[in-house]
Amino acid sequence: MENIVYFLPLFGVVSLLYVAWKSAWVSKQEVGTEKMAKIATHITKGAMAFLSAEYKILAIFVVAVAALLAFKGMGEADSSPLVALSFIVGAICSGLAGYLGMVVATKANVRTTNAARTSLGKALEVAFGGGSVMGMGVVGLGVLGLSGLFLLYSEFLGAEWNINKVLNVLAGFSLGASSIALFARVGGGIYTKAADVGADLVGKVEAGIPEDHPLNPATIADNVGDNVGDVAGMGADLFESYVGSIIGTMVLGAIFVPGFAEMGEMWGGLGAVLLPMVLAAVGILVSIAGTFFVRVKEGGSPHTALNIGEFGSAIFMVIVSYFIIGYFLPDAWTLNGTEYTSNGIFFATLAGLAAGLGIGKITEYYTGTGTPPVVSIVRQSLTGSATNIIAGLGVGMMSTAIPVLLIAAAILIAFHFAGLYGIAIAAVGMLANTGIQLAVDAYGPISDNAGGIAEMAELPKEVRQRTDKLDAVGNTTAAIGKGFAIGSAALTALALFAAFMQQANVQMINIAEPRVMAGLLVGAMLPFVFSAMSMNAVGRAAMAMIEEVRRQFKDIPALKAALEVMKKNEGKDQKDWSAEDQATFEAADGVAEYDKCVAISTKASIKEMVVPGLLAVVVPVIVGFAGGPEMLGGLLAGVTSAGVLMAIFQSNAGGAWDNAKKMFEEGVDINGETYYKGSEPHKAAVVGDTVGDPFKDTSGPSLNILLKLMSVVALVIAPSIALELPSADTAMADAVVVETVVETTTTEEGTEVTTTVTTETATDAEGNVVTEEVTEVVEEVKKETDK
Repeated sequence: MENIVYFLPLFGVVSLLYVAWKSAWVSKQEVGTEKMAKIATHITKGAMAFLSAEYKILAIFVVAVAALLAFKGMGEADSSPLVALSFIVGAICSGLAGYLGMVVATKANVRTTNAARTSLGKALEVAFGGGSVMGMGVVGLGVLGLSGLFLLYSEFLGAEWNINKVLNVLAGFSLGASSIALFARVGGGIYTKAADVGADLVGKVEAGIPEDHPLNPATIADNVGDNVGDVAGMGADLFESYVGSIIGTMVLGAIFVPGFAEMGEMWGGLGAVLLPMVLAAVGILVSIAGTFFVRVKEGGSPHTALNIGEFGSAIFMVIVSYFIIGYFLPDAWTLNGTEYTSNGIFFATLAGLAAGLGIGKITEYYTGTGTPPVVSIVRQSLTGSATNIIAGLGVGMMSTAIPVLLIAAAILIAFHFAGLYGIAIAAVGMLANTGIQLAVDAYGPISDNAGGIAEMAELPKEVRQRTDKLDAVGNTTAAIGKGFAIGSAALTALALFAAFMQQANVQMINIAEPRVMAGLLVGAMLPFVFSAMSMNAVGRAAMAMIEEVRRQFKDIPALKAALEVMKKNEGKDQKDWSAEDQATFEAADGVAEYDKCVAISTKASIKEMVVPGLLAVVVPVIVGFAGGPEMLGGLLAGVTSAGVLMAIFQSNAGGAWDNAKKMFEEGVDINGETYYKGSEPHKAAVVGDTVGDPFKDTSGPSLNILLKLMSVVALVIAPSIALELPSADTAMADAVVVETVVETTTTEEGTEVTTTVTTETATDAEGNVVTEEVTEVVEEVKKETDK
């Protein structure tokens, strides 16, 4: 490996040093007023209480699965008990990425609010600074964990192992990351949506107060949910995609090792294996550089500032990738009769990146404020919540068409230029800039929290206007981020699927085979069952939250009196209220029992996340051992195709409902009449948004992880269920005829001689293509073999 692998962990260290520096900078910013600090403390305590409870449960899961993996690895020649170590390290890195992001996000939110008291530019700097800690923490831990374990196994503990065994053991890292990611996404999604539904329905619709109002008992839980769902959950999601795409590409790259070694390739034949790690490592430096270009002046556009950083770094990464690919791969090589080129690999990465950007822009079109699809939902809200929901479902379903076509085009283009390895490297290309992509994503919930704190602390209107401007941009960037997450999930799952087929010695998945078709149908069913489980969990938790908020409005005298005063003075500025009414309102400040709502969300999310999480791990194991690798291949094909469609549908429908509601809150003109917050169409839009909440923040995003996790589980168990490759003799018995030539000649004696030459190919036990030519002459038969 000519020492290159020794330097890769240093890129992860650089990223974590950036995390430490940026985290310290955020902590040094001023918190603001005493009331702001008190609100922020409530949010921080709630977020940490959730993480603590979640990680205690997950620790049991990690230990149990690690023990099973160690036992499995003992009896396999192509694996090792060290796969358990990989699993534990992957789980720890995934959990740590979520923890780092959560800690800084809960510091950055109140500091963003305080910065918004002075300028929009300073507020953007603080919010994006908090988000960049999440982004760089994810990529830093990913590269450090993967490259560190690869170095450990290939150079030290497993120095005598072949590359396939090293990668089999390393796959445990991806399994650990995927497992924690799924639980974090499902648990965080249930938490945030249970709180959001309670805050919306009882607060907005029944009591007529904003969801972030200090009198709303669910408001702290709602703001905690923004962190556990959109920061820790999204971080774990992209961490899992990031490492999954790298490992899948490394496994597929291993097929080139013998040929590269014979060519005298400078990396010992491992150029295609090391390439994805090197691209990810360099992507860290490019992402860090991109963060320094995110700046905005007062009156400027935060959206433009974020785009300069994100798209600028993406363009630079494309340029750098061209030279890295050319450096690590030969100009051209041939494998099994197929010619590959380094330029073809580069074009495959471009296909992945273009698909990700395209899906993001399409997602923005279907979910953005003021776009035709969202306006259609707004118009149909005039006739009630039923038509609002029908319109939202239609928008979500239609939004699947172009993204799926883009993913399909990326797959075909990448395969055309570079085979299955090209599809995998396309996913790596899409995720190479994960650091800054996730920084922009995490900026959104920080800005959302900042707006909530401004509302609860009753700061001047201009402060809330600045935070709302940041939050509106955050919604758009989140749409693009979800597009990348869905696109990368599809390509990563396909890369892992191809890697599984290679490791399990599966040459072809034939859907005409009954077992394969059965697996396909079961796989297509799983996203629906998984979505039902997570949505029902949100419904049950939301019921408990709604009952608690109603109880507090009814049973706490100060809260009840303050609500009556607010209704009495509806439409008036608070300074115009009577002194008695102002005193009654101020007496209710802080009397809401926020901690009880936080406890409801925490308890429900921890309890409800277990079964959906286990479903993704257990089903592939049962199908793989009971039905064989071909049936498991059918299962993976079914869950990937249905899962991608369901994820796009649910995420976009929920986003469209959400922005339809926000259009009413800002005031929207329909047929010459303006409708505002509190109007009947707005109430219908709130109902639609409530239905969409678990779509876009619980089941939809969790499906991304479901289909990748199942592919990773299949990859890890592949050595245990692998088919036996036929011996050379047996292989030729099942050979495929590729050419038959018949020639008739006349000898000098006038005798006609007919000669038939048949060329056959097959694959031997080592996976090499064997060619045999059989020559048959009339009246005399002889056979010649050329291998």
